[in-house]
Amino acid sequence: MTWYSELAFVGNCQTGVDLVVSICILILLSTLATHINVNADDQNTFNVLNYGAVGNGNSDDSLAFAKAWNDACKANAQTPTMIIPKGKTFLVRPITFYGPCKSSNISIQLSGTIKAPDGPSAWTSEIGRWIAFGNITGLNINGRGLFDGNGQKWWDQSCKHHPGKDCSERAPTAVSFIQCNNLHINEIYVERSPQVHVVVDYSQDVHFKSLIINSPETSPNTDGIHIAHSHDVSVHTSVIAAGDDCISISDQTSNISVTYVNCGPGHGISIGSLGKNGEEVKVENITVRHVNFYKTTNGARIKTWQAGKGQVQHVEFSYMNFTEVENPIIIDQYYCDQKDVCAKTSTGVRISDVRYLNATGTSATDVAINLDCSNNVACTDIKLENIELQSATEGKGVLSSCKNAFGVAKGNCKPKSCLKSNS
Repeated sequence: MTWYSELAFVGNCQTGVDLVVSICILILLSTLATHINVNADDQNTFNVLNYGAVGNGNSDDSLAFAKAWNDACKANAQTPTMIIPKGKTFLVRPITFYGPCKSSNISIQLSGTIKAPDGPSAWTSEIGRWIAFGNITGLNINGRGLFDGNGQKWWDQSCKHHPGKDCSERAPTAVSFIQCNNLHINEIYVERSPQVHVVVDYSQDVHFKSLIINSPETSPNTDGIHIAHSHDVSVHTSVIAAGDDCISISDQTSNISVTYVNCGPGHGISIGSLGKNGEEVKVENITVRHVNFYKTTNGARIKTWQAGKGQVQHVEFSYMNFTEVENPIIIDQYYCDQKDVCAKTSTGVRISDVRYLNATGTSATDVAINLDCSNNVACTDIKLENIELQSATEGKGVLSSCKNAFGVAKGNCKPKSCLKSNS
């Protein structure tokens, strides 16, 4: 029954009895309110299917996505919402959703799957990014949907694993947030990225919660989340499996919080690498708490190039659990991505006020704590407190290794601290 036939039906209720009249009036008002709300919702939502998207996984739905976003972004509604419905797979080619938008609170309800083109031969434009969001304030993405980077063919011709004249040096990042502020990304899946899964760059006030990132440990350069030139970023209650760092925190970052994260497989949670080209780096106020590392190549890592300058300071790694991790706690100030090609320098990044607190678990290597600091610039104010690490191999011991590292150890520390006194 249409809304106008419902009104006609209500009109036929007139009986002259006050009670019946009152009931009829209430029904009339309720019906009007319902349809007013429906019309309001229609003005607030922008379903990609209404813009021509097919959602069969084969048809190119890029134009429909662009049109739906453009309308949502310019809408005067309080919370315009772009809808990507459940049960559909949308093939989308490289696209950037640009702001600023009229509303300072805009949403994307991702309940279906967005799939990337199938490998390099299907990529017809810039290969640096797949899905990007630029210059947007107040973006919320949720809905338990999936960004599927479809990266297998990129991995198969990666120069890192398959060097040769036909290999690919570069591959796309699956999802990028660039010059965005006040972002909330909740309950979203990202998998099989050709390279990095999620990038946050030149952004502020960015919050990830209940994110699931998944690619095999053999996938090259597939960091889970890469953060650079950004401030006030949090990653909470998330699960990350990747072929590179679960989370990498790069230069010009501050106030980064990582809590309740499962990391593995992957290369751990890293600050760096920093200073590759001799730049002045600045990274501070980084907190990593309540993280489980499972069979990762590193755990809590800081890595800098010898050529770098500047500082890393005010860092906390706490309440960590390691299971068969190769380098549970590591500072590497001689990082180099190729063996024996990085020349010695007279510079170094200054690392200070780094705290490792309440860590337990097993190391897959003999050196469970490795603080390999620069000969030129010492690591200072390093703190180890309540560290309980043992070998993943029954009957073997583990040890600490320090070079030019100064600080204090408190509570139980196993293996025994090798830090030199700050004095």
